[in-house]
Amino acid sequence: MSEPALSAGWSGTVALVLASSTGGVGQHVRSVARGFVAGGATVLVCGPAATQEQFDFTGVGARFEPVEIPASPTPADARAVLTLRRVLTTSRVDVVHAHGLRAGLVAVLARPTAPLIVTWHNAVLAGGLRGGVSRLVERVVARGARVALGASEDLVRRAAALGAADARLAPVAAPMLPAPSRRAAAVRAEFGVRPDQPLILSVGRLHPQKRYDVLIDAAARWRTRTPPPVVVIAGSGPAYLPLAARTSAARAPVTLLGHRTDVADLLAGADLAVVTSDWEARQLFAQEALRAGVPLVATAVGGLPDLVGDAATLIPAGDVDAVDAAVRALLDDPAARAELGRRGAQRAATWPTETDTVAVLAALYAELAADRAGPAATPGSDAPRTGHR
Repeated sequence: MSEPALSAGWSGTVALVLASSTGGVGQHVRSVARGFVAGGATVLVCGPAATQEQFDFTGVGARFEPVEIPASPTPADARAVLTLRRVLTTSRVDVVHAHGLRAGLVAVLARPTAPLIVTWHNAVLAGGLRGGVSRLVERVVARGARVALGASEDLVRRAAALGAADARLAPVAAPMLPAPSRRAAAVRAEFGVRPDQPLILSVGRLHPQKRYDVLIDAAARWRTRTPPPVVVIAGSGPAYLPLAARTSAARAPVTLLGHRTDVADLLAGADLAVVTSDWEARQLFAQEALRAGVPLVATAVGGLPDLVGDAATLIPAGDVDAVDAAVRALLDDPAARAELGRRGAQRAATWPTETDTVAVLAALYAELAADRAGPAATPGSDAPRTGHR
């Protein structure tokens, strides 16, 4: 299925910068690149070579330059800064737009002559030394960018509190999934799910933030249900081995699927979707589940309550009992599941689309490109401007 055309309505040159990504940030950058290319703009994407391999930015008409920005700070950051500075000084660029704090830090230190925008996609959750370093990065990025865009209201407030001169909300729309290529029965048969068994789905990077340990512990309790549900988690990441060990030790009916490109098919076969994260902005899987009309249980964290409203069952983060109770209640009440799925699809129809997201960015790029002489944000600047534009 071909991807829908997006038109940006701005014909300048933008450099999109990202760090290592296997999920939402990379998908968003690809969506933005596709929209601007379709509208006649020139797009340069700078990021790790692995992101080009996974997201194929050149396949949507962007130029790609490898800049190896790892997910965590390393001494190699100095090389990334120098590489990005070289790329930006040898290319005519009207706006630089970095995605995520890691890419934002490298972009700030590269000191581009073009206005710099940084989208904040994630909150800092780590404690200790790592958390302290990350909070320092937040401050540098907030004060070093002309505009800080937050994917959720709490990120906008955070950027403003740390000294951003201009902090704005810029919701990230999940790219539309293609139509399912398989029937629900075929998807369920892949996992040995009988017609009378529930199939529970979660999709996301295998990272501690996603708290799949909570889902696994809850699923272990469902072995005694008749029939027991089958739980599948699609995604790859650094937490794979500990999660696999936990699943085995708990004898939980959970299968870790690894990276999947058939999320639309998985949703077509699912009875229930679950998100157990400690924090999310506008999680792509939550958007995908509601669009597909699959009832959702999600944690009431970050931007999720604003995203889903009353169209999902919201629970506290880190609470195995809450996950267990919410899932059991929905599995025991098919009518409630159907009603939640219906409300979810209605809620999803109100969200900004990819086209809306690109149009907002086009207006911002045009604004900054026309005001190249404006002052950069500095640590001693006046009180930040926040809110919607």
